[in-house]
Amino acid sequence: MLAYGLLALGLSTVLAIVTWSVVSDYLVQQRESSAVTVTEDNAAALRYGLFGPPEPCPPVRERVECPSPMLRSDVSPMEVLNGLPSTDAAASMLYLEGEWYALTGKPSDLPQDLIQGAIHGSVMHRRIEVGGQPVLAVGVPVGRQGEAFFEWHPLSALDNTLRTLAITLIAAAIATALIGLAVGRLASTLALRPLAELTRVADAVARGKLDARLHAENDKDLGGLARSFNQTAADLERRVAADARFAGDVSHELRTPLMTMLNSMQLIQNHRSELPAAVREPVELLGDDLERFRRLVIDLLEISRDDGGDRGSREIVRIADLVRAAADATAGRAVTVVEPGAEGLTLQADKRRLERVIANLVENAEDHAGGCKGVGVAAGGLGVVITVDDAGPGIPVEDRARIFERFGRGETAGRSRGVGLGLAIVARHVQWHHGTIHVTEPPDGGARFVIELPAKIS
Repeated sequence: MLAYGLLALGLSTVLAIVTWSVVSDYLVQQRESSAVTVTEDNAAALRYGLFGPPEPCPPVRERVECPSPMLRSDVSPMEVLNGLPSTDAAASMLYLEGEWYALTGKPSDLPQDLIQGAIHGSVMHRRIEVGGQPVLAVGVPVGRQGEAFFEWHPLSALDNTLRTLAITLIAAAIATALIGLAVGRLASTLALRPLAELTRVADAVARGKLDARLHAENDKDLGGLARSFNQTAADLERRVAADARFAGDVSHELRTPLMTMLNSMQLIQNHRSELPAAVREPVELLGDDLERFRRLVIDLLEISRDDGGDRGSREIVRIADLVRAAADATAGRAVTVVEPGAEGLTLQADKRRLERVIANLVENAEDHAGGCKGVGVAAGGLGVVITVDDAGPGIPVEDRARIFERFGRGETAGRSRGVGLGLAIVARHVQWHHGTIHVTEPPDGGARFVIELPAKIS
């Protein structure tokens, strides 16, 4: 678009300069020619009035030089000047026999070189300013050496015409440049529309919307690219679905032996006092790992469910009630504080997913970050802001984005180890609700998980 605008501006500027040069030169030449012609005609009339009809000059072979005309005794120079026909001349001055005669104007305003050139027999003209007004001074000889007639002609009309022409050309150049920008924008929009569509679809695929496709397969120019892209996206979608089914199938298959092991472990722990002292610690460690294994299987099932294309279901829920129930139940005590302005906020939400978000964060705080210090619900952000504070050491800035990746535990945070999928599930479910999540620090230390969801007052 910018290139079109610059090209149009360049062409229009060149055209304006050429037009200005040609037209202004023509007008100035016409004005000067007209002024010189008028002055010469007046000088001829003045010469006739002062000296009478010119006497014929003898042939060259019979004379040395033509005699100088004689000034008529029955007329005065001022009378002859007064008798000149009316023209657009602003002043008329006569230099005759060493004396100046002027109807208007002052000989002192005339340039000396112009005076000298005219009284020595040359037709002279010069642009000068008299009283702040531009005029064209013209001097022509009147017939005898050392005598000349001068007029000056106003140039204001010509200057106004040239000024109007310049403004018109500048306006035309600007208008042409703007039209060029508009044409460039239109052309670039039309030309880059397929690329913009490709960018939009590629971004959708990158954000997990694997069913996004290009609708340009019948385009003669982009059909090949569109078919290749759609085929790649379809292959990727099938691969992800297959991986999700595999993870889901494996998790399902693991549930039965896992339940057997958990039941057996519970039975063993019920008789912990009967076990030898040397066996109790390994049994406790085995119990902890079995619990981690159980949570890992549950998280894998949750992840595979979303990867497999589970669309979920939306219903209107009161955010405060859902958060209070999920957080308090997970923590085993009242940890939720709802501000008055957030009590009536509702959201089109998947209750299972949203409860899982709150439960995962509270459980993470309880098990790996020194305990949950509180859960807050307030109006703000996209609609509602949910905060979960823990009593842990906090999360370093460099780990705050990585902990939401799968198995991204944030090893530098000093927190105890989880299975590494809980926060990834949280981030995914928040994104499913068109919300955002990030980590910051509360004023009294620890870590604060901040969720913003697009809620509204019902």
